[in-house]
Amino acid sequence: MNKDWSDKNKKMQTLISKEATFDEGIKVLLELRAELFEQVTSIVKTFPPEAFYQLPFGEGEGNHQTTIAWSLWHTFRIEDIVAHTLILKNNQLLFTDDCLKKTKAKIITTGNELCADKLFDFSEQLDIKATYDYCKAVMDSTNELLKNLKYTDLKKKFTDEDKARLAASNCVSLDESSVWLIDFWCGKNLKGLIQMPFSRHWIMHVEAMNRIKDKLKQQGKNKWIL
Repeated sequence: MNKDWSDKNKKMQTLISKEATFDEGIKVLLELRAELFEQVTSIVKTFPPEAFYQLPFGEGEGNHQTTIAWSLWHTFRIEDIVAHTLILKNNQLLFTDDCLKKTKAKIITTGNELCADKLFDFSEQLDIKATYDYCKAVMDSTNELLKNLKYTDLKKKFTDEDKARLAASNCVSLDESSVWLIDFWCGKNLKGLIQMPFSRHWIMHVEAMNRIKDKLKQQGKNKWIL
C-alpha cells in the first residue's frame, strides 16, 4: 500500500477516535480522498476509452486483475449504496438525473459478481466520461455527509431493517461473491464505514487502477496515452 496514503489514513483514524481532534481527522480524510481522486482524474484524462476495458493482468482474485472501468464502477457504487441507502436512507445518485442511462451500465450492483467475459463486456459498454461524472458526484455527496458528521455519530449502528432495505434495493447481487457485503456493512458502526468504504477501500482500488495503468503503458508503449 502507498506509504503516504497509508500513513494519512492511519493518522485520520487516530484523530477521529478522539472528540477533541475529530474535526481535524475529517479534514485529513477529505484531503486523502482529494489526493486519491486526483489519480482517478489523471487516468480518465490521459487514457482513451478502449484502455478502460483491458485486462493486462488477466482475470483473477487480485484487485488489479480487473479493468479500470470496473474499478471505477465498483468503488463508487459501493460508496453510493452505503452513503445513501444505508446511512442517509435516501436516493442513490445512480438513480437521479438519468445517471444510469448516461453511464450505459447494464447492472446496478457493485459488480463483485462479474467475472471473465461478463466483466470485460460490462467494462466495454460503460461510458467512461459519464461514469467519471457519476464518481465525482458520489465523492462530492459523501464529502458533504462527512463534513456534517459529529463525533457522537461514530457509534451509530445498523439494524435488521437496514439489512432488509439494502437487500430490497437489489444493488447487491445475491451471488456468494457479493451478498456478504450486506452483513459486512451492517456489522460495522459508522466509524467502521469511514474506513471501509470511505477511505481504505479507495486506496485499495486506486492502487489497483494505477497498477493496471502502468501495465498497459508497459505493454503498449505510448498506445494508451492520449
